[in-house]
Amino acid sequence: MIPYGHQDIDSADIDAVIEVLRSDWLTQGPTIVEFEQAVARYCGARFAVAVNSGTSALHLSCLAHGLAEGDIAWTSPNTFVASANCARYCGATVDFVDIDPISYNICPVALKKKLVNAEQEGILPKILIAVHFSGQPCDMEAIYKLSKQYGFHIIEDASHAFGAQYKSKPIGACTHSDIAVFSFHPVKIITTAEGGVAVTDSESLYRSLCLLRSHGITRDPASMVNPCEGAWYYEQIALGYNYRLPDINAALGLSQIRRADVFIRRRRDLAARYADQLTGLPLTLPAQSADSSSSWHLYVIRLHASRLTRSRREIFDNLRANNIGVNVHYIPVHMQPYYSRRGFNKGDFPEAERYYAEAISLPLFPGLTEEQQDHVIKTLRSSLH
Repeated sequence: MIPYGHQDIDSADIDAVIEVLRSDWLTQGPTIVEFEQAVARYCGARFAVAVNSGTSALHLSCLAHGLAEGDIAWTSPNTFVASANCARYCGATVDFVDIDPISYNICPVALKKKLVNAEQEGILPKILIAVHFSGQPCDMEAIYKLSKQYGFHIIEDASHAFGAQYKSKPIGACTHSDIAVFSFHPVKIITTAEGGVAVTDSESLYRSLCLLRSHGITRDPASMVNPCEGAWYYEQIALGYNYRLPDINAALGLSQIRRADVFIRRRRDLAARYADQLTGLPLTLPAQSADSSSSWHLYVIRLHASRLTRSRREIFDNLRANNIGVNVHYIPVHMQPYYSRRGFNKGDFPEAERYYAEAISLPLFPGLTEEQQDHVIKTLRSSLH
């Protein structure tokens, strides 16, 4: 089976992990700091905080902004559930903004309209979680302008977008946001096996993220409520979590980041090859904005159902039957039973629902060979007829 995504591990990655296993530190050691510094440099951010998953990074980012019961967070319906769940963990109310039909990201026009209505009703969001779907950056300049007008914070869910660029700056530079979050799951651009990082230019947010990822405990005398009793002394000054990333995982990430640009170039080459070979078929290929550069986490096609004799399910099943591990990203979050029970219904976000009904994610990862890609293309062509 050709998977839709797959990690690329070389001997240097393995050696880096073994070196940590032979060291004195398996967790909370120096490799964490090295990895954080490497991510911050790569993104052009002042600070980076490594945690055990992208979901944890999203949760801590909401907490660092003080999101709580009675607050409201908005995000895209076209995303993995973690983009919404992170706000629910804080007790906040979650709502969604429909997507742009070309980028599949939050639509600035729909966002503006929703903000106007929300202001009239007195229910403006405290946070907007902008998802860079598939590695294609959102229109962050438009979103940022709206944030200044309506007073909400911006968290970039850049789980798909490590290495992407927007207006010639790396995603993660936080030019148009407070925090950006990356996921380093094995199918992402680089991997730590499981892990994530939050980057920010704000020192106060950075300090909050660091505190909250480790039980809310400090050993800094300047932050303590009571006088420090000695070198053993610590204080819990907030309700935090055990979201720490082990040094083993950080070592893998630190090794992987040296090849990040190689991975992204290969993904872009494969995406270009798909575009060349699939042009003219009854489907929509992913579009790219002129002011951004995708890191191509996913390659999603949309089927033209009116021009096909087979259903999306039949085409999907035929590809799977031919050992092609296609997938669908994503079932709109508001259609999940948990969110349906919270008052959302089919039809609430029609553009996201239309997208979902037509989407198939084709295999895309650095180790995909041209022979394998040819098999995908040939099988897809035959499946459409």
